[in-house]
Amino acid sequence: MPDSFQPAPRQLPLEVARDTFVIRAITPSVAGTFTNLNSMVIRGAEPVLVDTGMGIHAKTWFEDVFSLVAPDAVRWIFVTHIDTDHAGNLVEVLARCPNAMMVTSRGESYRASASLGITLERMRMVEAGEDFDIGDRVLRASRPPVYDSPYTRALHDPSTGVYYAADAFCAPMPEGVVDWSDEIAAPLWERGMASFHHHTVCPWVSLVDPARFRAEVDKLAVLDPQVIVSAHAPPIGKAAIPRALAQLASLPATVPVPLEMAGAG
Repeated sequence: MPDSFQPAPRQLPLEVARDTFVIRAITPSVAGTFTNLNSMVIRGAEPVLVDTGMGIHAKTWFEDVFSLVAPDAVRWIFVTHIDTDHAGNLVEVLARCPNAMMVTSRGESYRASASLGITLERMRMVEAGEDFDIGDRVLRASRPPVYDSPYTRALHDPSTGVYYAADAFCAPMPEGVVDWSDEIAAPLWERGMASFHHHTVCPWVSLVDPARFRAEVDKLAVLDPQVIVSAHAPPIGKAAIPRALAQLASLPATVPVPLEMAGAG
């Protein structure tokens, strides 16, 4: 680990909407910055976990989650995709939450079964564009505008306006950690978002037709999200969402700085 890396601070769960909490872990990242490794708890009538964090953060992740919802109460575990930074604690969560079902796509179900040994009996299949009812609200799965796995699904809660974007909107966080993305200096946020997407999440974005890509971003804008939660950035509040969408839509034409400069001041 480079000498410039500092130990990552602890961030406690952040309530971003009614009964909706971001579970926050942080890891040292490029140029002395940090990268978020977020997941989420929706404390509805049938509580939902959205992604399950990384195994290296298991102790604090379970402490944070179970401070909000009891293991036996968890009903659904929506996994955007089973990369280890999104599903690192999934097997243990299923063991500790006996009443929970994994919510996944049909395609991802085969990978989860083969890679993690999760039985189909513990899964519910929800494809992009489909809803699932959690008792007091209906959530919708969708494909986010950018992704690093063909199986990735975002999650929208129309009752609160929270949109969980999986890897989309990723951006490094400065050494002085923040709660919200608009607390990051504007040049750093824009430069970091472009660099992280081009170099780590979706290098293919430079190959796509800008107009067709903008249409995908516009589909998200039409939802009128009140909060966007990225797995790898601080949450984006309502006032900052237009700027975040514009930055995302501009990615095909953006020339990113090298990844090691993405967090430079």
